[in-house]
Amino acid sequence: MIDTVTLIAFVPAALALNLTPGADMMFCAAQGLKGGARAGWLASAGVAVGGMTHGLLAGLGLAALIAAHPALFEIIRWVGVAYLLRLAWGALRQTGAAGPQAQARAAHPFRDALLVNLSNPKVILFNLAFVPQFTDPAQPILPQFLTFAAILCTGGLLVNGLAGAVAGVAKGRVGGRLSRWPGRISAVVFSALAIRLILQERA
Repeated sequence: MIDTVTLIAFVPAALALNLTPGADMMFCAAQGLKGGARAGWLASAGVAVGGMTHGLLAGLGLAALIAAHPALFEIIRWVGVAYLLRLAWGALRQTGAAGPQAQARAAHPFRDALLVNLSNPKVILFNLAFVPQFTDPAQPILPQFLTFAAILCTGGLLVNGLAGAVAGVAKGRVGGRLSRWPGRISAVVFSALAIRLILQERA
């Protein structure tokens, strides 16, 4: 259903997103620091399940909204432009030295990660800004959203899980310097996607 060219374009963009230090990665690292490597992996699994849930909800809601109100495409487009540019700026400023803000208990890393992810409105907004650029409106929308969500969540599961495991083993030595180049690459990707979204027109 999704052509090869679209997948080739989506996978590097998804990988750039997965490698960008953010709330999910910091949360999993925090769980690793508190409960060890296993807690970091469980937290990453919770984030992944939350991401798939967001993909399902976005696919259902976006398809219905666009079908009923075509003018919403323009609203979503410009909100997406603003959000992607904000992500690009945040990626440039990201140093990787900031500590995680989430303070969930290590005793329930999966549950806490799932709830934190589902309650994050930025994840919902990002799904509406990022994924529609790769969807084909002539094909069923929901399966495309679920496929792209699965790609994002698989990469996130591995990257966030490794971050949590490393934090659990290293006990605080996360390696902030490693986040600089991925952050810069992500900023370029997000900026390019914002420009692409500005130039995009509804068929």
